[in-house]
Amino acid sequence: MAVAEIVTIGTELLLGEIQDTNSRYIARALRDIGVDLYRLTTVGDNIKRITATLQEALMRADVVITTGGLGPTVDDPTRQAVADTFNVELVFKDELWDQILHRFTYYNRTPTENNKRQAYIPANAIAIRNEVGTAPAFAVELGVKTLIALPGVPREMEHIVDSFVVDYLKERYHLEDEIILPWVIHTVSLGESSIDEIIGEMEKLNNPTVGLLAHPGQTDVRVTAKARSTEEAQRMMEPVLQEIREKLAENIFGENEDTIQSVVAAELLRQNRTLCVLEVGTEALICDALSEHLSPESLFGQLLDIDITHETFKTLMHEYRDKKHADFVLGVMLTPKEENLELYVALLDAQNIQEYKRFYGGPSGDAGRWALNVGLDQIRTKLKKMKGN
Repeated sequence: MAVAEIVTIGTELLLGEIQDTNSRYIARALRDIGVDLYRLTTVGDNIKRITATLQEALMRADVVITTGGLGPTVDDPTRQAVADTFNVELVFKDELWDQILHRFTYYNRTPTENNKRQAYIPANAIAIRNEVGTAPAFAVELGVKTLIALPGVPREMEHIVDSFVVDYLKERYHLEDEIILPWVIHTVSLGESSIDEIIGEMEKLNNPTVGLLAHPGQTDVRVTAKARSTEEAQRMMEPVLQEIREKLAENIFGENEDTIQSVVAAELLRQNRTLCVLEVGTEALICDALSEHLSPESLFGQLLDIDITHETFKTLMHEYRDKKHADFVLGVMLTPKEENLELYVALLDAQNIQEYKRFYGGPSGDAGRWALNVGLDQIRTKLKKMKGN
C-alpha cells in the first residue's frame, strides 16, 4: 500500500488570500485508488523551505504531490526546489516550449520571455503534458519514491490528476484493485465527547476505521474501509455502520451528503407541512439554508430586531402563524448574554409552544451554524414524532 503526502506551495495560501481547494481534490483521487494520505503541508514561496519540506516528505512517504509554484514569474520556485531536492540541474525541454507556444497561439496571445522558465524541469524528471494551461507538470522517480509537481490553477491541476496522475500511480504502485471507501453518519445535539463515550471502543478498529469530526452543533462519525472493491468495502463496514446507527439512533439526522436543512425540508414536504421561521441575531442563516430546498409556498422567513424580549417574540410567533397559516413557526434568537451568547429556540404548532434555552461560549464565527443545527433539530424531532404517530 502506497503512502502519500501533499505539499501545497504559495505564500498567498499562508496569508489566507486564497483557499486551498486542490488538496481536497487530490485527496479524494488518492482515496479512490487506495493510496493512504498521511500528511498535508503548506509552505511559502521560498526555495530553501520548499526543498527542506520536500526532502522531509520523501523520507516519510512513497508519493509526494505538490501544487503551485510552476508559473513563469520569479516567485514561482517549485521547479528549482525540486531540482535541489534531487541535486540535479534544471534543463530546457524543446517539446515543452513547443507545447507552451501552441497554447499561446491557440488563444491568439504572444508569450513573454519569462514564459520560457516553464519549459525548464529537473534533469531527471518525466514531463507531463498540460493540455489546458501553460504550466507543464512533471514527475520525478527515485527508486520506489515519486514526486509529482502539479500546477496550482485548480482547472489545470484537476485535468492532469484525471488524465495522468491516477493511471500513472495505479500502474507504478500496482493499485488496480485497491480502494478506500468512506461513509459518514451525521449526528446532532450530542457533543464529540458524549459520542466518544458511547462508541469509543469502535474507534480502536483497524479496518474499517471509525473517527469523529466535530462541527458547531453537529458531530460526524466517519467509517472508512479499505478493500479490493467498493462492494467488498461496503460489506466490511455494514456491521459497523449498523451498530453505530443503533447506538446513536435518535441523534442521527442523516448520512453522507445529507444536511440537517435538506432532511428537515424533505420531511416537511413529505408531510405536506408549511413552516415560518423567525430569526434574531442569525443574519437569516436558517431561512436561507432551508430556502435552497423549499419553495415560498412552503417556507416564510423573517429577520427581526435584536432588541426584543422572549415574550414579545412568542407573541409575534403566534401572529405570524395566523397570518401565514403556517403549520409550524420556528423561532430562533441568538443574543449576547454577559460573556456568552444565549440561544433561545421556540417551536409553535397548532396547539402549543415548546421552548429551549442554551448558552454558547465557542468561537463567535461558529455561533450561527450552531444555532441552525440546534434550531432545526427541534423541528426535526417534532416531525419525527408526528411521523411515528
